[in-house]
Amino acid sequence: MSKQVFIDQDECIGCQSCVEICPDVFQFNESLGKAQVLNPEGPEDLIEEAMAACPAQCIHWVG
Repeated sequence: MSKQVFIDQDECIGCQSCVEICPDVFQFNESLGKAQVLNPEGPEDLIEEAMAACPAQCIHWVG
């Protein structure tokens, strides 16, 4: 099983930088005002880029 990504919802500030970088993995939930993981096993290179760009540092690997 490969690594999976998750967003710590308590830390997310809703900046949407992850959604802009990797829309196949992340989506913005308008009602929550936060990003969510759409596909936890997406392309690792883009996920890493989204992690680096996240000002809240709320995107993490599990597994």
